Amino acid sequence: MSSKALRRNRLTGYTFLLPNILGFLIFICFPVCASFLISFTEWNGFGEIKFTGLSNYTRLWSDDTFRISLINSLVMTAVFVPATLILAILAAVALNRGIKGVKLFRTAIFLPHITATIAVAVVWQLLYNPTMGPINGLLRSLGIANPPAWLASTQWALLSVIIVSIWHSIGYYMVLYLAGLQGIPKDLYEAAEIDGAGKVSQFRNITMPMLSPVIFFTVIMGIINSFKVFDLVYVLTKGGPGRSTHMLVYDIYDTAFKRYEYGYASAMAYVLFAIILVITLIQFRGQKRWVNYS
Repeated sequence: MSSKALRRNRLTGYTFLLPNILGFLIFICFPVCASFLISFTEWNGFGEIKFTGLSNYTRLWSDDTFRISLINSLVMTAVFVPATLILAILAAVALNRGIKGVKLFRTAIFLPHITATIAVAVVWQLLYNPTMGPINGLLRSLGIANPPAWLASTQWALLSVIIVSIWHSIGYYMVLYLAGLQGIPKDLYEAAEIDGAGKVSQFRNITMPMLSPVIFFTVIMGIINSFKVFDLVYVLTKGGPGRSTHMLVYDIYDTAFKRYEYGYASAMAYVLFAIILVITLIQFRGQKRWVNYS
């Protein structure tokens, strides 16, 4: 190919890439860099920008609301990730067996994930209604005189949000595990059966090791998504009752767009970024010991 034709081909390729590159620079790269600079300032979005150094970051250590939000986010992650991934694996294994009506079951499990989160939250608000909701109606019919107040209770609100998040997310991870299961060679199971291995032994020694790359990916995505929970909290509880469901992202939103402390909110956002980055790096260091890519 001549140099002129090569340059023309490159120009054509860059022309197609230009919209995405501009979108990335304008809507992602620039805001991220600007937010980092703003995190060292005191600014309400309108007035003078005052440089304050590390004061926003040091302030986080004495902020009770931030501490509660961090604890709630960690609890969310600790419950959401293992519960969602275990249920998704079990659903994928069950639906990978070719049972009757498998397509219907796959659709039913995946459907909540593609449903608008706001719609999901509104429906679950009705289900959780302490007086007229069907969940408490069922519990009363089973003999429980005083069922939980769910979203109206400081004791149950966080668990209620976690349950909705798990229900909303299982379908996404199930599809990933289904793809991983269908990529496992069937002759491995046939050889195991010849050697006398049972179903449990096959699952432990074949399915789980062969699924380990998918598990590694879903664990990382699950942790990131659990720290990013906002819309469900905003619609279901708005961080309440009290601060029982105050999450980090909701705290960032509340600080930036209700109290107009953009510098402090940016510092929160970068602390959240640092937490997720550290957890992800630890996982990448540890994955060499248990992830099987062969």
